[in-house]
Amino acid sequence: MRDVTFSRFDQIGAAAADAGACDAFMMDEDAFRVFYDRTARSVWAYLVRITGDARLADDLLQETYYRFLRARVVHQSEAHQRNYLFRIATNLARDERRRPTVMQVENPESRAEPVSGDPQMRAAVRVDLSRAMARLKPRERSLLWLAYARGSTHREIAETLGLKTASVKPLLFRARQKLARFLRGSR
Repeated sequence: MRDVTFSRFDQIGAAAADAGACDAFMMDEDAFRVFYDRTARSVWAYLVRITGDARLADDLLQETYYRFLRARVVHQSEAHQRNYLFRIATNLARDERRRPTVMQVENPESRAEPVSGDPQMRAAVRVDLSRAMARLKPRERSLLWLAYARGSTHREIAETLGLKTASVKPLLFRARQKLARFLRGSR
């Protein structure tokens, strides 16, 4: 039998750990906590915007992170992790829309607050924008939210929504035009 020292066991363990890292992405509790703190708020806001329901967004957020950890996918970077997380959230929201529901209630606290103007004007703009966004199709709401509220690039939007990168620009253009028509019609 060959002599194996303790340092040799460390080398074998490190090699096995490297091989395991290639097979699956594993986060320890501290790494996950940091990742969650960086991403949870924006994912939740995205889910609220595309579903129109803060309570549903809470449930979907929890399921999103559960599926993210369960997937054991190799991520190339933190940006890839975030895009994958948003992709899971988008798919969960789509699945939720497909399920038959009794009634969807919009939470008034989930609406975005305009920055300038007097309080009455801000309230009117917020109501008009919420009504106009509610009239858009879910994919159009998702496109606008990812592009303008989250600041995602066209490539990130394409990865998140499962679209081709070249189709994001015209889809965004049409969604903006449609939103503008709805806003003009509400005043």
